[in-house]
Amino acid sequence: MVLGIDGVTLYLILLTSGVLVLYGGAELVVAGAGRLALGLGLRAATVGVTVIAFVTTAPELFVSVIGALDVSGDIGFGAVVGSNIANIGLVLGLSALIRPLTISETVMRRHVPFMIFAAFLLFALGANGTIGRLEGGVFLLVLAGFTAYLVYYVNADPAPVDVANPDANSGIAPRDVAFVLAGLVLLVVGSRWLITGGRGILSEMGFSDLFIGLTVLAIGTSLPELAASVVGAIRGETAFSVGNVVGSNIYNILAVLGIVALIVPISIEPSTLRFELPMLVAFTVLLVAMMAYGRKLSRFDGAILVSCYAGFIYLLLP
Repeated sequence: MVLGIDGVTLYLILLTSGVLVLYGGAELVVAGAGRLALGLGLRAATVGVTVIAFVTTAPELFVSVIGALDVSGDIGFGAVVGSNIANIGLVLGLSALIRPLTISETVMRRHVPFMIFAAFLLFALGANGTIGRLEGGVFLLVLAGFTAYLVYYVNADPAPVDVANPDANSGIAPRDVAFVLAGLVLLVVGSRWLITGGRGILSEMGFSDLFIGLTVLAIGTSLPELAASVVGAIRGETAFSVGNVVGSNIYNILAVLGIVALIVPISIEPSTLRFELPMLVAFTVLLVAMMAYGRKLSRFDGAILVSCYAGFIYLLLP
């Protein structure tokens, strides 16, 4: 069916509204999470890699589970792999361009190894072309171990007390919790609007459903991470920006694919095994190499990541 001007206008309104809602939601999440970290005596990177990272995977989980139930597990697999690549190339790349990102010792020592392990585990378990319920159980078992590991170190190594800041270690403030919850809701709603608008406009331009799925769907499900990380960079919360992406990439693989594989076995296309899966590993290795050098992501690193992501999208073009 060919849409008239009203349909195109609606898509443009959804696209614009989605961007605005995402930005507002990101502002609320970053502001609330920052104060919660102080009140609970947690490091910003720990909050980013746990609570915020887990909840900002909601779009990936929603898209993947609904796709698995209505169509097949392939949709969920493509969304997760594409989203993780977008998190590295687009989210961290743009954040580093805005402000160089300092890599905390906590993230580098405790969280990054799990991100690497998750990427290689996905590559290994998916090499035969199928991720079944057994593999899904393995993902969730590793996720449980990762969560237990984080809880142990949060209790064993809390953030240092900041006597100069009256909000430090003051406990949970209801206002901050409300900020985070409202912000997360806005992130999910905004991402849905932006995906719908972007998908509709690209359809009008004649792009195939496959291209739309690999680009708009993957990028769209990364929008909460993008909004939260970019706003974190603007506000100077660089540890939050990095922790958010590292945690999100871990949860995307271990939690989302683990749950989807338990619902329905995931069949991986040979083309995905040859291209997208190796690209995910390559992006992960490139990011870790950058992070290990000087313990920061510079603007030059950000430009490289964004350029690599643009090249990835170009190779997806029909």
